Amino acid sequence: MRIAIIGYGAMGKIIERLARDRKHEVCAVIDEESNRTGAEDLAKRLNGADAAIDFSVKEAVMRNAEACAVAGVPLVEGTTGWLGDLDAVRAVVEESDAAFVYGANFSIGVNLFYRIVDRAAKMVASFNDYEAFIEERHHSRKVDAPSGTALKLKSIVEEHIDPGFSVASTRAGNIPGTHIVGFDGTFDQITLEHTARSREGFASGAISAAEWVVGKTGFWEFPEVIDEIIGRA
Repeated sequence: MRIAIIGYGAMGKIIERLARDRKHEVCAVIDEESNRTGAEDLAKRLNGADAAIDFSVKEAVMRNAEACAVAGVPLVEGTTGWLGDLDAVRAVVEESDAAFVYGANFSIGVNLFYRIVDRAAKMVASFNDYEAFIEERHHSRKVDAPSGTALKLKSIVEEHIDPGFSVASTRAGNIPGTHIVGFDGTFDQITLEHTARSREGFASGAISAAEWVVGKTGFWEFPEVIDEIIGRA
């Protein structure tokens, strides 16, 4: 598979290395300087790619979606903080009959964690003794807080438990990412925790999404891809 990488920061470099380890060809790398070009110019650089993976900046997501739609290249969107533009991006993808996979977190473990939290929240909701809380910790370079993953976890818990519970964020050092979902009761506390050991898990999941989306058209959130993989297994 020929992969184009949009955004050549820490995540972009990891994706490049892991993609080559998995015998894929990296056919284009769109770095910070070339990331300022318009959608038409970017589309030309994407020609020949089977899929593109974007871990750049939230301000560029719409441009990247438009460019991939023009080039006919499926886009795996790993950037966070852009969901205010979700409907507009979806419209671009659907009007162009393109392919787009996005996720708050491309870690396979985190996506399994979503399902564990969903099940736990459903069981806890059967009792009135517990209140939910979420804590997340990331490296000091991460701009958005709470993280997209924490917001996704909050939405999952809110399907079963009344909203209004707190989400706490910490930014320090080089923490890859830790998310805790807790249920505190009168007599005890239940906590569920996912801790990332490195960013390679996020990159690996994004490459798996790119492998999955080739040849498809549509608009998906990564948990839907995981659901299909689990169902197929």
